[in-house]
Amino acid sequence: MKIQGNSYRDGSAIEISFSEGIIDSISETQTPLDQNLILGPGFTDIQVNGYGGIDYNEVQSDPMNLASISRLLYQEGVTTHFPTIITNDPEQISQLILQIVSLRKSDELSRMSIEGLHIEGPFISPMDGPRGAHPKEFIIAPDWSLVQKWQLEAKGLIKIITLSAEWENAVPFIERCVEHGILVSIGHTNATHQQILDAVDAGASLSTHLGNGAHPILARHPNYIWSQLSQDDLGASIIADGFHLPAEVIQVFQKVKKEDLMLVSDSVSLSGMPAGDYKLHIGGEVTLTPEGKLHLKSNPSILAGSASNIRSGVSFLIKNKLASLAEAWEMASVRPEKLVNAGHILFKEGAIADLILCRKQEDGKLEVLKTIKHGREVFSA
Repeated sequence: MKIQGNSYRDGSAIEISFSEGIIDSISETQTPLDQNLILGPGFTDIQVNGYGGIDYNEVQSDPMNLASISRLLYQEGVTTHFPTIITNDPEQISQLILQIVSLRKSDELSRMSIEGLHIEGPFISPMDGPRGAHPKEFIIAPDWSLVQKWQLEAKGLIKIITLSAEWENAVPFIERCVEHGILVSIGHTNATHQQILDAVDAGASLSTHLGNGAHPILARHPNYIWSQLSQDDLGASIIADGFHLPAEVIQVFQKVKKEDLMLVSDSVSLSGMPAGDYKLHIGGEVTLTPEGKLHLKSNPSILAGSASNIRSGVSFLIKNKLASLAEAWEMASVRPEKLVNAGHILFKEGAIADLILCRKQEDGKLEVLKTIKHGREVFSA
């Protein structure tokens, strides 16, 4: 099979040939192409709570109810995503893990898309502010035996754990996770500077949606945002939806983290839904504004996740001139993929054929026209 478009990297007209799920060649083409047709690697979103009215954090009557999420995300150019299970009762988390395992076993398109699980909590800060919309009653100290149980149930699928570094046993817990191939990310934290340094020394390598899951008002210094920014061994994910971070904050994060800054959506089940008041089984009463901001109904300053997607994040960066097209695209594809699959190359000969063809509109917004996963067309507009 072949696909043509202008490379997201430099705008050159290219043709990609692929077979058996692998890119055979990438060559320049003399065929005149619409300059707004952009071809690049599929997006990887390592933080997806839900989408299109369906929630990975809700026990389903039939696990196949979750299958629509992968299909909807293919329409947004997301070829790989990590279902994200947030703070809950440990047994409930087990049920949520088991239904994703069942989904992958039963549905090929979901199995292709879901390459790992992200456990965000319950080992986070119990403090209001850093806790965000996570239910306080289920927050506990890091528990390695619990993670072992979950990983057994997940059949090794747990790849990322977000925790707060403030817990007394955080360091040995992080070391255990890293020894067993689980990436540890600092998030929803009230940790001191020293606790963050200790967590990094123990092997923590990422900050989860840096700048969010925090107190609305912080001491100017020291604080846990400065501490995470200061650590060269910590990459960072951010939510670029226009609500979670001001543009100038994104600019500063880019200057500090450089190629270790990446996008996530943190999308919840209300992503793609109409504006209004909703009740979530986790998060409670929330409001989705016509502009797309999702917050606790009782406190508009506390966001309740994102009602966006990672393609919108790429478009936001381009539209607001916060990143070039190439950089914004890599923040949503090459960088997160490299983080979770160090040996998994993208957009090169011999790489897996995870590709998307987009049309760039005048305002910088990207419209997905075609999505190819493992060499298979999974969406065509």
